[in-house]
Amino acid sequence: MNSPIVTRRGAQQAKIQTRAMVKSKSTSSATAAAAAAAANAAAGPNANGSNGAGSCGPRKPSPALQEAKRRARNMLKSQNNGTAAQLEPVIDIFQNAVNAKSMHRGPTALIYDESMSEHCCLWDSTHQERPERFTRTLERCRELKLVERCLQLKSRLATKDEILKLHSMEHYERLEQTSGVHDEEAMEELSSHYDAIYIHPSTFKLSLLASGSTIELVEQLLLGKAQNGMAIIRPPGHHAMKAEFNGYCYFNNVALAAQHALESHQLQRILIIDYDVHHGQGTQRFFYNDSRVLYFSIHRYEHGSFWPNLQESDYHAIGAGSGTGYNFNVPLNAKGLGNGDYLAIFQQLLLPVAMEYQPELIIVSAGYDAALGCPEGEMEVTPACYPHLLNPLLHLANCRIAVVLEGGYCVESLSEGAALTLRALLGDPCPPLVEPLQVPSPVLREALLNCIYVHRPYWRCLQLQQTYSPGELQQISSTIPLHRVQRIWLGGTTPAPSPDQRYPTRGTSAQLSVDVVASNASRLRLLRAETQLSVPAVRVCYAYDAQMLQHFNLHDATHPEQPMRIRQIHQMHQDYQLLGRMQQLEARAATTDEVCLAHTRAHVNSVRRLLGRSVEELQQVGAGYNSVYLHPRTFECAILASGAVLQAVDSVLRGQSRSGICNVRPPGHHAEPDQPHGFCIFNNVAIAAQYAIREYGLERILIVDWDVHHGNGTQHIFESNPKVLYISVHRYEHGAFFPKGPAGNFDVVGKNAGRGFNVNIPWNKKGMGDLEYALAFQQLILPIAYEFSPQLVLVSAGFDAAIGDPLGGCKVTPEGYGLFTHWLSALAGGRIIVCLEGGYNVNSISYAMTMCTKTLLGDPVPTPQFGSTTAQRSPTVAFQSCLETLQMCVEQQRHHWKSLVFGCKLPQFVLGENNNEDFLAATMDQLSISNDDPLGAAGGDIDAQPDRGQDRPSGSKPKVKVKTLSEFMAEHKEQ
Repeated sequence: MNSPIVTRRGAQQAKIQTRAMVKSKSTSSATAAAAAAAANAAAGPNANGSNGAGSCGPRKPSPALQEAKRRARNMLKSQNNGTAAQLEPVIDIFQNAVNAKSMHRGPTALIYDESMSEHCCLWDSTHQERPERFTRTLERCRELKLVERCLQLKSRLATKDEILKLHSMEHYERLEQTSGVHDEEAMEELSSHYDAIYIHPSTFKLSLLASGSTIELVEQLLLGKAQNGMAIIRPPGHHAMKAEFNGYCYFNNVALAAQHALESHQLQRILIIDYDVHHGQGTQRFFYNDSRVLYFSIHRYEHGSFWPNLQESDYHAIGAGSGTGYNFNVPLNAKGLGNGDYLAIFQQLLLPVAMEYQPELIIVSAGYDAALGCPEGEMEVTPACYPHLLNPLLHLANCRIAVVLEGGYCVESLSEGAALTLRALLGDPCPPLVEPLQVPSPVLREALLNCIYVHRPYWRCLQLQQTYSPGELQQISSTIPLHRVQRIWLGGTTPAPSPDQRYPTRGTSAQLSVDVVASNASRLRLLRAETQLSVPAVRVCYAYDAQMLQHFNLHDATHPEQPMRIRQIHQMHQDYQLLGRMQQLEARAATTDEVCLAHTRAHVNSVRRLLGRSVEELQQVGAGYNSVYLHPRTFECAILASGAVLQAVDSVLRGQSRSGICNVRPPGHHAEPDQPHGFCIFNNVAIAAQYAIREYGLERILIVDWDVHHGNGTQHIFESNPKVLYISVHRYEHGAFFPKGPAGNFDVVGKNAGRGFNVNIPWNKKGMGDLEYALAFQQLILPIAYEFSPQLVLVSAGFDAAIGDPLGGCKVTPEGYGLFTHWLSALAGGRIIVCLEGGYNVNSISYAMTMCTKTLLGDPVPTPQFGSTTAQRSPTVAFQSCLETLQMCVEQQRHHWKSLVFGCKLPQFVLGENNNEDFLAATMDQLSISNDDPLGAAGGDIDAQPDRGQDRPSGSKPKVKVKTLSEFMAEHKEQ
């Protein structure tokens, strides 16, 4: 028999019981009887008068009930023998939630230096890497009153030793010699030796300032002085390599900060996310062999024809040595990609990998040249999308996230995107996306599936895609699309390194046609005008009333649906000092008219008639329903619970608060339109959704139901209503788990006009935990929810899938619920209401709902631990079953939701490049990444590396012969 999990509070209670047992035999008997009664409650709805929906007649005792009774008999037997009960080892499953009590939102750090505007191109006034990129970004942050809300850090210069951690001495001294040189012709001549570089008299100092400020930001985060932060700096850095200036970059700011964290703080897992439209080949090279840094780059590539025109920028460059599997490139092979494409990358690939990697620090190389209007990227990511990309990461890495400015050359979209990013770091809700979300493009689908294919052997989270054998390629009848992996190279041949090559220095800025510029400017103005940025000052409203304690089971004091559930939640909110930080709502009773929005009048009247009935009559009436008990005050408590949720809806939709927590009972999601069911009397969330539609004219409401039981009542109420998207993730056991029957299966998708607006994610095994629920969110819930674009999110927050619950048999942690709440809060402009449903371990539900509340208040919550990152370790039965369920759900729902375009089979075998050769082996051999000495850069013995002379340039722009660099430096060295 497996050892039971005992909480700290449970252990204390058990000690008290043990002392009493030793003292008195009668107390022992009472304790054993109580244990047996608790066992009866632990059997849950299935043992409380039901073998399934609508069943009747004799019931066979459940295994859980029999096992609990056996334990009680053994306890009594040991006590009669004079032996005190032996306590099991205590495992505090809520320690992370306990730790969260002292975790409060820390400041957002901001670092910049006004002198960074000095860096400019003296010989080309049209150069796009110009001071306005910096000054306009700061202006927009000030306009939105963001700067004064930040902890402003003092900028500083990087030291020479810090720079030499990654860059060569020659590289450092080469730039140092330009400091203060005002010979414009000489500086242009020097700049021509490098691809896309200009050098100003201030460049050396400001490059040190940019790198030093980035290191300082990371240092303050790691010291706990700030929760997260942003460095608004220039010049940028991610193209800078060990011994080469490149692409407007001199020292690699982000790489240097990461190296500082590795060496000075001994971090072992740093995630660098680079969404600049150009591949950050400099950063990639520094850490290509290092598993301590996971580098993830999203960039325009066009099969190598887009700058920097490198084969190593393609998806097959996955790292080398110990770093194999830790380098991700998502190459975008077309321009014009937008919000839907970038969100898909984050949801389908980046977020799952990030959670499995469990980073200790996240650094974002934040280039905004993929933003709408940028002449370099020619992409269409709107400024308001950037907070949505950042939001799912904010509760990873203990909330330590540093955003560092890189590129972006349309100052309107750059300044807006960067300002909204800072706003997200400060904890403001993500603004609703004004434009409808476009379906991920075929080009993106191809690139993303290629990435998943090459990384699948290294990451367990990427096992969702099924595989196919060579024989299946000949079959036309396959219902699931087969993805064919190919590489195309259009970048031409990279010339051999030469010290005499030269690059253009004038007229290098990308140009768009006048019509395109005007169209982009008009669209940006419209987006800015229509993007809703004002939010209520009150973060969370709270609905609770002690009168709801009056509903309880008169015949079974140990019934799991008991008043202690909401009282304990309320007490923990008080213990965590959360009540004073929320707007307390005065509960009211829902009117009959309001309840009838989801229920028949006959049902309402039948519950109303319970008033004044005898205890025996109530028991008899309750027995006629499936898993329902009744009390003389049931009607009053039920309408009070529904009315409390309506109060929260009013508060949120009137703009009085951003979000709501509803600590209410009796629960509601099992209640059918015409009868109570499964501890539920009136369907609180369904009534609230109908109320929001009627009173506020909403057209799109999302209900996410994560109670461990399927919300049959909510599904039936909205199964024909396209205004409500109902998504339920629940334990199903092939229809054998309460409420039983086929209604909760994956193929039940709604009826008539509501077809496609019902999404069931049914677990067929017990034991699902944070990892499995997170995958459900990433693969289904979030993509569908973003495509639906809700105006309000209602969460049927049952916590009986929580670890320690006697009914659910699942393992979701309180911090897991906090994370899922945070993810959902990015929708609907943050208008989310979390409403209690089930959950029958009072400790589990109290901690879980407290973590949800802390999340909505903006507090950090411990990051869930998603298990081993070793893909070779045998997955659990629950995880294997989870993948099967998600595969079936994706296959079913892709017919209704266009965002689900990634449910393809990947080849089991290595396909050759264009099916002619083993491209993975061939191209990895051809990669010349080692030419830039990444081993030394990543901490190896730099001096032991062979002298390769001048490192090869990384790009392939036009070149002309010039005098050697050493000759040039000798001629222009300052006397």
